Amino acid sequence: MQYGPASTRVRSTTWMPCSGPGVTAAQRTKQTDVRAAFPGTFDPPTIAHLAIAEAARASCGIDDVDLVVNETPLGKRDVRPLARRVELLRAVTSSRPWLHVVVTDRRHLADIADGYDVLVLGADKWAQLLDVSFYESEAARDAAVASLPRLAVAPRDGLPTPPGCVVLAVELSHVSSTAARAGRHELVPPEVQALLME
Repeated sequence: MQYGPASTRVRSTTWMPCSGPGVTAAQRTKQTDVRAAFPGTFDPPTIAHLAIAEAARASCGIDDVDLVVNETPLGKRDVRPLARRVELLRAVTSSRPWLHVVVTDRRHLADIADGYDVLVLGADKWAQLLDVSFYESEAARDAAVASLPRLAVAPRDGLPTPPGCVVLAVELSHVSSTAARAGRHELVPPEVQALLME
């Protein structure tokens, strides 16, 4: 099973001259921003989420990472209300101009990834993406996987990663939102700790 090329949707950026004094080679060749979707429940966002976003940005040359959330995450129950999760995420993104919060009504990872250059996910989400029970049929699953952009995958608990993906140099499998919800606030960024203590 293979996944396909990035979406053809282009995000325009500030016009940059192709040559002239002070214009670097990188500026001459870069036409668009590289954008990544990092979908998740983020209940709450953890230091692992942040480390994965930073590693994907560095490893894939990403300009902007969107932390994508929805009201009813696929395969999750008993999550904080969307407004509270967005508040926690905005605390993290407020000091990181390359990191953004996006709310969507899309639930499947392939649908969320549409229009992005890179999909950032953990190996556990890759396993979920392959689980045919989340689709109408195996053919629907295969079509969804084939539509994916480039993948940046964080290893987790020895789970397999897709062939040809960028494997992120992040090993924080011991960090989980479940543990953070249970009171392990050292697992969340300081900005989130402050809000959880309120």
